[in-house]
Amino acid sequence: MSVAHKINIKVLSAIQSWLKDFRVYLEWPCLRMLFLGFSAGLPLLLILGTLSFWLREAGIDRSTIGYLTWVGLIYAFKWMWAPLVDRVQIPFLTRLLGRRRSWLIFAQALIMLGLVGMSTLDPKLALNSIVWCALLVAFGSATQDIALDAFRIESANSDRQAALAATYQTGYRLALIWAGAGVLWLAARAETGSGYDAGAWQFAYLCMAASIGVGVLTTLFSKEPARYELAKARNAKAWLYQTLIEPFAEFIRRYRWHAILILSLIAIYRISDVVMGIMANPFYVDMGYTKDEVAAVSKVFGVVMTLVGAFIGGVLTLRFGVLKILFLGAVLSAVSNLLFAWLAHQGHDLHGLIWVISADNLSSGIASSAFIAFLSSLTNIRYSATQYALFSSMMLLLPKWLAGFSGVYVDHFGYPAFFYGTAIIGLPVLVLIWATMHFQIVQIKKESE
Repeated sequence: MSVAHKINIKVLSAIQSWLKDFRVYLEWPCLRMLFLGFSAGLPLLLILGTLSFWLREAGIDRSTIGYLTWVGLIYAFKWMWAPLVDRVQIPFLTRLLGRRRSWLIFAQALIMLGLVGMSTLDPKLALNSIVWCALLVAFGSATQDIALDAFRIESANSDRQAALAATYQTGYRLALIWAGAGVLWLAARAETGSGYDAGAWQFAYLCMAASIGVGVLTTLFSKEPARYELAKARNAKAWLYQTLIEPFAEFIRRYRWHAILILSLIAIYRISDVVMGIMANPFYVDMGYTKDEVAAVSKVFGVVMTLVGAFIGGVLTLRFGVLKILFLGAVLSAVSNLLFAWLAHQGHDLHGLIWVISADNLSSGIASSAFIAFLSSLTNIRYSATQYALFSSMMLLLPKWLAGFSGVYVDHFGYPAFFYGTAIIGLPVLVLIWATMHFQIVQIKKESE
């Protein structure tokens, strides 16, 4: 047998081995997470991103739009009722479907109810009712996230978790495209004339409510994971301590006074992105961009660039370490906001929008991948779920609160000053990352070490 023939056999064998590994993505547990990830990704953008476009087109002032972003604060407090999802049974549903599927169906029903409610309203005439429906969607979405994380972890062995997470993220990103570009495309197709058309937006949101049916059907046709019994606390005080206090107390004991620096970094790392992002859609409207332009550039192309950035961030993190890429992500996030200030001076410039969106989403993907790795490194394996939920909630609390005033700031100082300001408020993040690296507070080894 010739050397070339032997090499060909080895190459063919390697390809077949890789193809066999990739078959895991065709297994039902992975396909199931693809559909459930789609259901999880729909609500967030509908109440925090796309809704702001609808409200601005309806003539709602920027200050009010900014304040309405506080609806998203519900996600920052989901850890408060997460223990209930573990321990409380829903009458009739739990007996019929099991613990995890019953909570999934309950949460999905709340989301659909809220979206259907929004599809019957016009923000010009019933803004308060729109807000209440958005709150219902946010609560249902946060609850779905809690139940879905538990469902994913319990439904497969550890060697399958990476594949499940990958398909979940793919479904989630596809949902962001549908909830962003899809809504704008549907609303644009349903318009009966020029100017604001409430009926077009209502039709689009009704379609989004129907889209949650993907998650409902997947849940109904899925098998309930194996049930396990949680340790029962002696009394209510012990239950509260074990569930909420002990995981946080363990973190404080582990890092002592350095915990203040770490928690400060977590609290403000995404502040530039979150505060700026709230005014992005009103900015597009005020700059004269059409629904189709925003849908194509921001909602589709932007999501793709975020995925590319996440991939690049993951590779860079493996090569250079988490903290260095965490620093790089913070720098890029601040710089990309300066590009929006430049675009504000340009006016309606489609090519400029493409370049700015590309840079912004690419930097966001890099920063997000490094930040997730950083948060994961901080958790104790005994309390990984609770501690991660606490960290991710803390990440959103201050930025979401501050973002509520973004509309007021734009009204007083204009878009360029606003974008400059969002870049400046990201500078303290660099100091905190430098301090974490300098004092070697968090030791994170590269994969190769």
